[in-house]
Amino acid sequence: MTKVCFGFEIHQPFRLNSQIDLDTARKQKNIQEIYFSRNNREIFERVAQKCYLPATQILLDNLDQGFHCALSLSGTVVEQLERWGKDALDLFAQVAYHKNAEILGQTYYHSLACLFQSLDEFEEQVRLHRALMKDMFGVEPRVFENTEFLFNNSIVSAVRKLGFSAMYTEGVDRILQWRNPNYLYTCQGLPLILRNCRLSDDIAFRFTNRDWDQYPLNADTYAQWIAATPGECVQVFIDYETFGEHQWAETGILEFFRWLPQEMLEKGNECITPTEATLVNPCEDLSIEETISWADVEKDTSAWLGNCWQNAAFRAIERARPLVKDRTLWRYLTTSDHFHYMASKFGSCEAVHSYFRQEKPAECFDTFMRVISDLEQRSASLIRERGAVLGLRTLSPEKAFHFHSEYGYTGYSSYSLDDFAEQLEVVPADSIAFHVQRGDFSRWVEEVIGDKNLARNLSDRTQRHELAEAVDKRRRYLWNRLK
Repeated sequence: MTKVCFGFEIHQPFRLNSQIDLDTARKQKNIQEIYFSRNNREIFERVAQKCYLPATQILLDNLDQGFHCALSLSGTVVEQLERWGKDALDLFAQVAYHKNAEILGQTYYHSLACLFQSLDEFEEQVRLHRALMKDMFGVEPRVFENTEFLFNNSIVSAVRKLGFSAMYTEGVDRILQWRNPNYLYTCQGLPLILRNCRLSDDIAFRFTNRDWDQYPLNADTYAQWIAATPGECVQVFIDYETFGEHQWAETGILEFFRWLPQEMLEKGNECITPTEATLVNPCEDLSIEETISWADVEKDTSAWLGNCWQNAAFRAIERARPLVKDRTLWRYLTTSDHFHYMASKFGSCEAVHSYFRQEKPAECFDTFMRVISDLEQRSASLIRERGAVLGLRTLSPEKAFHFHSEYGYTGYSSYSLDDFAEQLEVVPADSIAFHVQRGDFSRWVEEVIGDKNLARNLSDRTQRHELAEAVDKRRRYLWNRLK
């Protein structure tokens, strides 16, 4: 008898308002209405009607018939369920209380905090999520599923410290090499549950692909595949929105879901929960230094940190933590989706990113940077060291310093004083000379950053190392004022 564990990711972000007008916004007090799109409710209600309500009713019926599964609900989707989907929330609560279902832990904001230099924020968001699951559903998650299955040795250390008994990640071929993902492994002694990529993606991505040689897929065939798969337990983990939203009801996906438990049973498969899947002896303890994920063909961090926009935005949000007074608003901006929308990939990966975003990557980046810039400026008036915050704040794209030479744009842009200090060390020498001759550095620092002291200091410096040293000294001084 083949054992199989089904897991479902349930998440909706608070998408940003691409039409934000910062001049008008500064006169308004309800910041959430300014920063976040009015489409969030419309999108949520569509997903609820197409997926959450019908799929969860099917799931409840299946659980009563012996189906087992795990659910991972982000804090942001729970907030939207509370605001706009009470009926769906009630169904999810019934699932959470069911003896055959297990609720997983994750970060409250489905964030990229695990990639910050310090894991303090990551740990805090996990605690917030744990408290929410206890408050909403009366359960304390034992198994952890990180945002998009992001995983490395450092993350494992934090998850162990937080007291979880096991953790999910992707069964990445280059990491496993000859190993079979359908067995239990450990990392630093923590049981490691590995997703079976192929069998998961057969439902999540290939189900509606008419060019697939197995199309159309039915529950009977899929159950046979599970039964024929070698190993101790097959881990299938997909976005819950697959059932009715990513794949519409007209494709037959809901009927596939309805009949899946019965077909599993008839083919001799046993559905279990993640905790039950860890009740076997592990094969081997793995060390995973590289950061892996379940995203795109690369299975790494490139879905969120693969281009200059994403990296600039990520540096900005990490740097903003001590600069922002409203920590909750800041945390909404750590949600992984914002960075996913900025990706610029090709082929099937680009198709996935395009499906989720509503604007082009550059426009998503511009919106994000305008929002974080405005949030920091608002915070400056509430923090004692107002001048330090304003000097270190993130700048919107139109106010950033874009390095040029006589031949045009060099590809380097500074969205903060930190960026400026770092890029003065690496931009082409002809770009340094170009801007020194025009007096651009001191003018930008005075007129945009608003730091007259640093501007005067830069006005008579011409050499790269002199400029970089002056800017670096100033930014360190400002950061020290905030400690």
